[in-house]
Amino acid sequence: MCPVIRLAKQLISIPSISPLDLGCQKIILDRLIKIGFSIEQMNYRDINNIWAYKGSGTTLAFAGHTDVVHPGDENGWKFPPFFPVVHDGYLFGRGSADMKGALSAMIIAVENFVMKYPNHSGRIAFLITSDEESKAINGTKRIVKNLMLRKENIEYCVVGEPSSVALLGDVIKNGRRGSLTACLYIYGVQGHIAYARLSDNPIHEVLPFLSNLVSINWDNGNKFFPPTSLQIYEIQSGIGCNNMTPDRLLVKFNLRFSNVITSCSIKKRIEKLLIDFGLKYKIDWELSGTPFITKSGLLIDVVKDIIIKKCGISPKLLTTGGTSDGRFVYRMGSQILELGLVNKTIHQLNECTKVSDLKLLSEIYECIIEKLLL
Repeated sequence: MCPVIRLAKQLISIPSISPLDLGCQKIILDRLIKIGFSIEQMNYRDINNIWAYKGSGTTLAFAGHTDVVHPGDENGWKFPPFFPVVHDGYLFGRGSADMKGALSAMIIAVENFVMKYPNHSGRIAFLITSDEESKAINGTKRIVKNLMLRKENIEYCVVGEPSSVALLGDVIKNGRRGSLTACLYIYGVQGHIAYARLSDNPIHEVLPFLSNLVSINWDNGNKFFPPTSLQIYEIQSGIGCNNMTPDRLLVKFNLRFSNVITSCSIKKRIEKLLIDFGLKYKIDWELSGTPFITKSGLLIDVVKDIIIKKCGISPKLLTTGGTSDGRFVYRMGSQILELGLVNKTIHQLNECTKVSDLKLLSEIYECIIEKLLL
């Protein structure tokens, strides 16, 4: 069996539902120790983290996570989600695409490189967490904080998130939008539904505001980012009976914003709108990531050239999609990009990835190391 597939199956067979690791990182660190890596386990509370490195000087770091999302209804899977199976050229299992497959490709790529070049120049590093799919508070964010306090440098970072859309390598993520979430509480006066003049129904009061909110054109984006977007994803109110109006309402919404706008300006505009509509409110904000972009540089040039040669396609540079741990590593001033498997089945039943893609991705990662460190 191909080493990449063997390792991927070994990792997928562990039900490391976020934020659990359950031994995945032990498998990885044992392999890295065998090829001369120094290991630091930077665990925080119930989160397992690894910072591993070999060599010195210019640093190329591979970043990834061992946690996976819940498999959902296991009856809907062709094969048990934590019993990896190769079928019709695809490896099935939770985490096969996001992102135990890419992690396996990284490990095998580094093992092959070190075997060929045991006295290589530069430093190869791994930044691995079990806290990416959940809160992302005590994982990569914590590791980066430690590294920055120690004045460590990461010149280049490759994140193994599933960036590809239709074909392996067709998309490189060279940045991500910011993410700002709001929990908005609107207050009214509870009352009998037949005596509306004696109450203040927050559901009715908030409707004109919400209509205005969702119609705002925040910006037009730029050549790196699409326009800022806002989506309401939850509304709660009422007490479950048909003869009373509620005294409060909760609206939750999220903005994915570009680098032509700031989280502060978004907050100010929304809070001014709330005041203009005369609403009694409280709003809690959570900023989970600010926009970041690697516009150009050696890393992008090298990876694009490798994909053209290995895959026969010219990759697009995009910043679409959700957040990733790249937003934390970027704070170190690194050139950073995301390159991984096809994302068609991630977070779905029957998650899978092409066996041939796993092998090819490992070859691509190995070429990246050679181009940057030799």
